[in-house]
Amino acid sequence: MKIWIIGLRGTTATTATVGTLAAQRGLLPLEGLLTETAPFGALPLAEVQTLEFGGCDLSPGHLAGTAHATLAAVGAFPTAVVEAVMPELERISITRGTLRGGGRAVEALAEGEPDLSESAREAIDRITSDLQGFAAGAPAVVVNLASTEPLTDPALASWDLAALEQALDADDSRIPASSLYAYAAVQARLPYINFTPSAGASLPALIELARETGVPLAGRDGKTGETLVKTALAPMFAIRALTVEGWYGTNILGNTDGQVLADPENRASKITSKQGVLEACLGYSPEGDVRIDYFPPLADHKVAWNFIQFRGWGGHRMRMQFTWEGTDAVLAAPLVLDLARLINFAWQRGEAGPIGALGLFFKTPEGSPEMNLHRQYEALLRWVEAGGQQAEPALEDPALRLPAPQRRAS
Repeated sequence: MKIWIIGLRGTTATTATVGTLAAQRGLLPLEGLLTETAPFGALPLAEVQTLEFGGCDLSPGHLAGTAHATLAAVGAFPTAVVEAVMPELERISITRGTLRGGGRAVEALAEGEPDLSESAREAIDRITSDLQGFAAGAPAVVVNLASTEPLTDPALASWDLAALEQALDADDSRIPASSLYAYAAVQARLPYINFTPSAGASLPALIELARETGVPLAGRDGKTGETLVKTALAPMFAIRALTVEGWYGTNILGNTDGQVLADPENRASKITSKQGVLEACLGYSPEGDVRIDYFPPLADHKVAWNFIQFRGWGGHRMRMQFTWEGTDAVLAAPLVLDLARLINFAWQRGEAGPIGALGLFFKTPEGSPEMNLHRQYEALLRWVEAGGQQAEPALEDPALRLPAPQRRAS
C-alpha cells in the first residue's frame, strides 16, 4: 500500500516515514501502533513491510535533503538509523503543493515567494495527476499533515456539490488548500484522511462527492496529547456524578506547528477543535479556557498543564491538576499508519464517506458525534468485529470493561 502525505517535509510526516522504513529493515520495533495489537489481528490490513511513501509540500525536493534537519528537534531516532534508511529517502521525491487560504503563517513557510497564480481548478488537476501517477493503480491513501489553516468561511458549510463546482469554476478564494487536496483525492478515487483541524473533506459538498464516488474519509485533527487525556478523563467525572465547575488548559510547543499556531487566525481553528470535547463528554460546558503558546526552546516537545475544579458530596469543592509532556511527532506518527491501514481496509470493504468508527483518532470526529474515548474504542472494536462495516455508537459506557491491548503474534 502507498501513502501520499500532504506536508511530507513536516516533522510528523518525516518521523512516520523514517520510522516505518527503519522498522521494515528491523532497526526499530513497531511500538505504539494500535493496528499491531491483538484485536486487529483478524483484519487483512496492509502489512507494514509493504508501505511506500510519497507526497507534496510547499517546498518540493527530496525527503533525504530535509530528514536530518527535521528530525534533529525530535530526537526519536539515533543518527545511525536515519543514515541507514537514507538510500530509501533519496528515492522519495516531493512534488509541489498548493497554497490557498493558509494565512500569513503558512505562507511564511514556503521557500521564496509563494506561488498564488494557480487557479483552484488548475491546482486540483495538477494534484490529481500527481496522485494518480504515484498510485499507479496500486492501493493508496492520502493523509493531510499540512499546517493548520484559519477557520473556513461558514458559508461553505451550506454549499451542495453543484455550488462547490460553481465556486471552483469561479476560482473562489474562500476554498482552502486542504479542501482542494481532498477534492483531488476523491477525484482520484483515493481514501482521504485529515489529520489537521483544517476544513479538508468536512465540507458537505465534498462528503456528497465522496459518497457518490465510493471514497472513504476520516478526520479531523489527530488526537495525540492533551485532548486524548481529556476524552479519557472527563467521562470519569460523569460516571462518578462529580460536577466539573471549571477546566482550564494551557499548551506550549515549539515546533513548526507552534509557529503557525502563534498566528491568531490559525490558532482559532485549533482551539475550536480542542474546546468541543468537554461538553460532548460531560453533557455541559464547564468554565475555563484553552491556551496555545509558542515556546521555541521546546522544539517538537509539547507540554500541557490542566487545572480542574469539581464538586462532590454536599457540594464540596475539590481540585485536580495534571501535566502532559510528550513529543508531538512521536505520538502522531503511528496514528498516521493506523489510520492509513484502516481506511484502506474500509475502502476495500466498499465503505464511502466519513468513517465514524475511526473517531477514536480525532479531536473532531467526522461521521460520529461520540467524543468519549472509551466509547470510541468500543465502536472501533465493534467495527473490527463486524469486518469493517459501520457500527452504531454504544449507548452504555464501557469504561470498566475495556480489554487491555495485547501484541499481535508476529
